Amino acid sequence: MRAEGVLDFLFPPRCGGCGARGDWFCGDCRAQARPAPRRVCRGCARVSAVDTCLGCLSHGLGADSLVAWFVLDGPVREAIHRLKYGDRPRLAVNLAFPILLIGGLGAILQPTVGRVTGLNAVTLAFTGVLAASLFQSAAAGMISIVEDRENDFSRELFVAPVSRLTLVTGKVAGETLVAFCQGVFIVVFAVAFGVRMSPGQLAALLAPCLACCLLGGAFGLATIAALPNQRSAMQIFQFLIIPQYVLGGVLVPLRGVPFYLDVLAHLMPMRYVVELTRAAFYAGTPGYRQVVSGSPLLDAAVTGVLFVILMIAGTAVFGYRERTR
Repeated sequence: MRAEGVLDFLFPPRCGGCGARGDWFCGDCRAQARPAPRRVCRGCARVSAVDTCLGCLSHGLGADSLVAWFVLDGPVREAIHRLKYGDRPRLAVNLAFPILLIGGLGAILQPTVGRVTGLNAVTLAFTGVLAASLFQSAAAGMISIVEDRENDFSRELFVAPVSRLTLVTGKVAGETLVAFCQGVFIVVFAVAFGVRMSPGQLAALLAPCLACCLLGGAFGLATIAALPNQRSAMQIFQFLIIPQYVLGGVLVPLRGVPFYLDVLAHLMPMRYVVELTRAAFYAGTPGYRQVVSGSPLLDAAVTGVLFVILMIAGTAVFGYRERTR
C-alpha cells in the first residue's frame, strides 16, 4: 500500500469520465453510469434470470460472446474514449520527429541538394517526410494489438459475431484517422517553415496521404501479427522502418544508385507512397521530372495490391496465433 501511495502522489489518479483528480472513476461519474437494461448470463450473454445460466454451469464458463454492462454514453463513453485515444506521448513524438526532419535536415540539405536540383530542399524533404510519417505512425499504432494479445483482450474481442478481417480493418481505420490528424499538424508546421503550396497542391495530397496511412496500417498488421510479444515488436519494428527512410527516398529521391540498391528500394513498401505523394505535390511544376522517377499509376496500383495482400496475410497470421496460443 505504501508503494501505491507513492505512485498516487507522483501520478495522481484522474477520473476517466470527467478528469477530476482523486479516483480512476469518481463517485459522480459512477452515479451517472447507466447499467445495461437487461440481465444476461456472464458466460454466454444470453438473456437469463441469474448471473450464470444452467448451460454454462454444466459445461463450464465459456467466452462465446461479449457483454455490455453499461450503456455507452456520458462518463462511460468518455472514459473509454480516453483509454483508447489518450496516447499523448506517442502523438508528441510522432509530431516532433517529422518537424525536426523537415526544418533541420531540409535546411542542411539546401546548400547541396538544393543547389544541384534547383529545388527547395525543405519542400522536397516535406513531401517525403509527410508520407513516411503517416506510414510509420499508422504502422506503429498497430503495436497495441500485441499488447491486447498479451492481456488476453484480443481473445475476448474475437468472440464477437464479426469476422476477424472486419475487426482488424477497424483497427487499421482507427490508426489511419490518428495518423491523418497528425498529418494535418505536419502540414501546418511545414508552412511555418516556409513550404509554399497552393490550395490545389494541398487538395492533391489528400488521396496519397490516405494511401500512406492505409498501407502503413496494413504493413504494421502483417509485421506485428507474427511477433510473439510487445518487446520484440518494438525492436524489430524499428529495424524494418529505418531502412525504408533511406531506400524509400524520403529526404532525397534515389537516382543513379547501384542495381542491388535499386532492387532493395523497390522492395520497400514506403517507397511507393513517397513517390505517390511527391508526384501529387509536384504535378504540373518544372521540378516534377527531377523528383519523380516512376509512374504514379504504377505506384498507386502497387500500393493497392500491397494493401490487400498485407491485410489478408496479417489477418490470417494473427488469427492463427490466437487459435494456437
